[in-house]
Amino acid sequence: MNRKNFALLVAVLLVGVVLPVTTRAQNKKKNLFARENLVAWCIVPFDNQNRTPAQRIEMLKRLGLTQYAYDWRHQHIPSFAEEIELAKNGGIRMMAVWIWIDKDTDRVGQLSADNEQVLKIIKDSGLKTKLWVGFNNNFYADEADDLKVTKGVAMLNYLRDRAGSFVDGIALYNHGDWFGEPENQIRILKQLNSPLFGMVYSFHHGHHQMGSFPSLLKKMKPYLWTVNINGMKKDGPQILTVGSGDNELEMLRAVEKSGFQGTIGVLGHIEDDDVEKVLQRNLDGLEKLQKELQ
Repeated sequence: MNRKNFALLVAVLLVGVVLPVTTRAQNKKKNLFARENLVAWCIVPFDNQNRTPAQRIEMLKRLGLTQYAYDWRHQHIPSFAEEIELAKNGGIRMMAVWIWIDKDTDRVGQLSADNEQVLKIIKDSGLKTKLWVGFNNNFYADEADDLKVTKGVAMLNYLRDRAGSFVDGIALYNHGDWFGEPENQIRILKQLNSPLFGMVYSFHHGHHQMGSFPSLLKKMKPYLWTVNINGMKKDGPQILTVGSGDNELEMLRAVEKSGFQGTIGVLGHIEDDDVEKVLQRNLDGLEKLQKELQ
């Protein structure tokens, strides 16, 4: 066999061996609810133990969680840089940081002192993260519908420019009111027309959308980065342990079947409880629902 034919034979054999392996890897379905794909959320101000940054990182390690989104209040800013460093050294990813936009303090050309300080700390620390952005309804009050979209686009573009390249992306967060309606967020995202912008959808801010969730999910999916889950019961409390509601199983099934490939957020959103216990209850509830999803 000459060299040319030998090379051809080797190529054919490699195609027969390598391609099936590659295809199997490509077809392997991502486990959305695996512990490494979960994001702890609402764990800083919502904790009756008032954990220090070091204690919070150790808590996440005990729970087997490798990433979280950092929500904060004014009193947490002095320890923010310390927490970034501790998370990095502890192998915990701070994958997002909360930003709240209020008309009284934030506008195009100016951010609140707290927001400015948070962005400065992110930049100075070298943290690569995303911003999860919510808007106070006062930002849109008394404006015509189209102008609300225009104002949202302008503010988010300004925030992107102000944040700079150290922020990997900006997600619109459904915190209620006009801006919390996914269809309004999608209108803003279409005008922003940039892969640097996306969405985070939280079940606990979408009780009134339970019936329309499958159709909303289809619309949101091209922009959706994270889904924060919660127990969902008609006329039930806003915050409910995962697995204790009537609707979250079907909502999770819809998310899984949609082909969504982002992250899943697990809440600690109870002020008068130990956030570790709250997270553990939600993790246990999710584990129970996973068995029903299989």
